[in-house]
Amino acid sequence: MVRTVLPLSARETAVEVLGLVPPRVWLALFIVIFGIVAGYAVEVINRRLLERAGVPESTEGTAFERTAREFGLSTVTIIAKLSNYFIVGIAVLTALSVADIQYTELFWGDIATFVPRLFIAIVVLIVGIVVGDKVELYVAERLRGIKLPETGVISTVAKYSVVYVASLIALDQIGVATLALIVLLAAYAFALVVLTALATKDLLAAAAAGVFLLLRQPYGIGDEVKVADRRGIVQEVDLFVTHIETDGEEHVLPNHVVFRDGIVRIRN
Repeated sequence: MVRTVLPLSARETAVEVLGLVPPRVWLALFIVIFGIVAGYAVEVINRRLLERAGVPESTEGTAFERTAREFGLSTVTIIAKLSNYFIVGIAVLTALSVADIQYTELFWGDIATFVPRLFIAIVVLIVGIVVGDKVELYVAERLRGIKLPETGVISTVAKYSVVYVASLIALDQIGVATLALIVLLAAYAFALVVLTALATKDLLAAAAAGVFLLLRQPYGIGDEVKVADRRGIVQEVDLFVTHIETDGEEHVLPNHVVFRDGIVRIRN
């Protein structure tokens, strides 16, 4: 008697093939899908939290925000997307471990430790750059009334000091040797002191002279004075400069120039 073997239907074939897939692979696939969904949810939640916290207004006008806008992004969007990628990355690594893919266990421990630290390092660096930009704008705004070229250096130095400290923290997160960080910090501090002293020597001299002039008050607002070849009415005296108005013109004289050349108060 000849037995007839009926061909399997497509559905039965699919069920048979799927039955050959180990359960751990299905679990790994579920973890990846869950990670993608969770990552997107975290991105949306973080974006809303950052917006409600006023981060978009705080980063407005910074160099980092302007650069992000050129790529159709924003500081808030970048941080939110990083949190999304972090969750998805952890899910993928977990899935690889659950699926028991060959050689995964050799580097799973190191990667599982490194990825969160890398995420923190990137966030710290972004925050440092944004804060540095805000510090630069704040210092520049505060020093806007001082008509000395050295004041532009101060705001730039303040910005890169913040960025440098943030970079050190970020490097420490990814395991850069502490000794190297200390050496870099010492070298930066030394260079900062030297460059600041060279760049702001006139500013410091003006401030020192300004303290003397404000304490002694050899002249005041409304006095007619003569400094070098300039003669006019004193309009304002602050720590760094003296404002003298004459013939519709306002002369802004650094206080160390006044202190060096001397001043003549004219009595009517």
